[in-house]
Amino acid sequence: MKKCNRSFSLGPIVLLAVLTIGPCVTIAFAQGEAKIVDVLADALNYYNEGDFDKGISVSKALFERADLTPQDSIAIYEVLGILTYAKGDDYHKRSFSYLDKISTVGPCVIHLPREFWPSELCDKWYEILQAMKSLTCPEESKSDIKTIAIMEFDNFSIGKYQKELGPIGKGLADGFEHDFRKISTIRVIERNKINFVLKELELQKSGAVDRSTAVRVGKILGAKYMVFGSITQLDDKHTRMVVRVVSVETSEIIASVDKEAKPEYFKMEKELVEELAKKLDITLSDDVKALIKEGGTESLDATTFYSKGLEYMDRYDYKKAYEFFKKAYDLDNSFVEAKRKMEIYQPLAS
Repeated sequence: MKKCNRSFSLGPIVLLAVLTIGPCVTIAFAQGEAKIVDVLADALNYYNEGDFDKGISVSKALFERADLTPQDSIAIYEVLGILTYAKGDDYHKRSFSYLDKISTVGPCVIHLPREFWPSELCDKWYEILQAMKSLTCPEESKSDIKTIAIMEFDNFSIGKYQKELGPIGKGLADGFEHDFRKISTIRVIERNKINFVLKELELQKSGAVDRSTAVRVGKILGAKYMVFGSITQLDDKHTRMVVRVVSVETSEIIASVDKEAKPEYFKMEKELVEELAKKLDITLSDDVKALIKEGGTESLDATTFYSKGLEYMDRYDYKKAYEFFKKAYDLDNSFVEAKRKMEIYQPLAS
């Protein structure tokens, strides 16, 4: 088994995603004069360079091979969809057609979408899955792994902090999702999938998330637990974060944690992830605890810029999303999540 590449630049992110399903599980690609994964890596390098047509050309040539596996075909269609989408509005419909082709191979052969997919492609994929009644795959519901979904946090801050912090709830949900993914006994449902269901239920603009809303969404997503919470900043030195876990089966709150501290939101988030894991009877090794502590930022401005980047990303405004992710990273060069998002959206920003 190959060692996982932990680089955060776009090329390695995409290459890793093509090579693996879940943590370090290698897909067996068919072999040829050049490995399919190497050709797709070249295609994605053209994507990074903005030469989308060249990337499309080398990807399409792979279909001339007679030894393609279903995983090969999906990976090729996936890369073609991303490259075609990047060419602009006139090509979006064609890029969506590649998602249809993936669905004919099988909606559950590989867990999709991946982090590097543009938000609109993710939403189109969920539309296809919903039409096929495959928003959840059979093996996901049968697994012993605990499935959780993390709702966007509410911002109950007072006065100017309500406006200044803006969509910080998106950033906090993203942080919890990222860190829970580091725990092997938990499967985390993607934030954009949750947003898709909320849109479909016309709940996204209905205000604060309550327990009944969380349970309703969780049942559609096949989640065992729903995580939701809030932050309340009172002044420059004091804020409070409250996080609750609801059982989708019983609708009962089974765990609740809260913390009052300086407004260092990612630090608070990471501490509460560990506390929640303990309350859910999930044992964390020292290595996993160390992984959870990685990333994030102590900068409040970087946190709010990152959250605004997520907001524009959800609106398919990739240029502004890139600008805010870059602002976050420029403020804190150790903020790896901002760097990763910045590099993902850079080809779409120009």
